[in-house]
Amino acid sequence: MLLAVDVGNTNITFGVFDGEEIRSQFRLNTQIPRTSDEYGIQIKELLDLNEINKDDLTGAVEASVVPDVLQLLHKAVVRYLGLDPLVVGPGVKSGIQVKTANPSEVGADRIVDLAAAYTIYGGPTLVIDYGTATTYDLVTAAGEFTVGLTAPGIGISAKALWEGTAKLPSIAIEKPDSILARNTITSMQAGLVYGQIGQAEYIITHIKEEMGFDEMKVVATGGLGGIISESTRMIDVYDRELTLKGLKIIYEKNK
Repeated sequence: MLLAVDVGNTNITFGVFDGEEIRSQFRLNTQIPRTSDEYGIQIKELLDLNEINKDDLTGAVEASVVPDVLQLLHKAVVRYLGLDPLVVGPGVKSGIQVKTANPSEVGADRIVDLAAAYTIYGGPTLVIDYGTATTYDLVTAAGEFTVGLTAPGIGISAKALWEGTAKLPSIAIEKPDSILARNTITSMQAGLVYGQIGQAEYIITHIKEEMGFDEMKVVATGGLGGIISESTRMIDVYDRELTLKGLKIIYEKNK
């Protein structure tokens, strides 16, 4: 079995693959400070709770946008699980050619998503990842990553809204039944969710036009991606496990 670890700005997502299937998933909060020993103990406990024997794990792969957390987590996996994880970064085969102006600035999570999308769905494909930030990344039919956009995530936008105003409350991020909001809560929900839908449709339309990709596939991922993808015909696929799948694909390429 393979342990795949995605260290994001908000959550650390773990996936355990048994062959091609994801047997189990669990998460830890990235923003809670922990030592490597604490990570190790918690990972072992979560594996036990999910009925995964650590001795059945034969490999591990990690990607991170938080270097300090990755360092501690990596030590934990080595010490407590007895594994030497592959860390996605420069020199690791992904199947994606990074053709942006500054390749070294591209986050590992974006490369992982593109590796999965290109392998599973082909190209040209636009990947929209609804995470802490909302990212739009394009991979061509030749496997080249040439275009990437970054916008505030839905959660960040919501937090800014209620923390930056005196009277607006914190709310659940949900799509209201109608865009015609009639109270404070639904007005905020409508602005956040329908605003994201409009953003996605505008960006998708203009990337297709400027790149000349009439047949471009659009794949969404990330926890809140389901809310957006079910509300527009311009997103073809919602793949919640895209990042974990990408980690496995990259591991296999480098094994």
